[in-house]
Amino acid sequence: MRTHQRHVLMCTGPRCTDNGVLSAAMFAVLGEQIDARPELKVKRTRTHCMVACKSQAAVLVVYPEGVWYRCKDAAAIERVVAEHLAEGREVTDLVFHRLGEGDVGLALEEMPNV
Repeated sequence: MRTHQRHVLMCTGPRCTDNGVLSAAMFAVLGEQIDARPELKVKRTRTHCMVACKSQAAVLVVYPEGVWYRCKDAAAIERVVAEHLAEGREVTDLVFHRLGEGDVGLALEEMPNV
């Protein structure tokens, strides 16, 4: 197992996207994005349903921060890697829940297209 400072858990369905197909593809994008930045100390883990989506968007959680993201497409995944994992800044317009704080942010239909 690689040495890591953050752990990213990502749901690959089947309910978050149509039969989990898009979310599984986005999990592969997440791996490519992390591997392209060898300086990142990040471990990623595929999960099944986290019972949090109800949204036709993949759910991605970053620990130890406990920040939950809704990611509608690969561009959202790329933003989380570049902004949160590499630069340490939350991508606030994609956040829907924070550990210890509860639900926050916009409903999926209000989320900007990235």
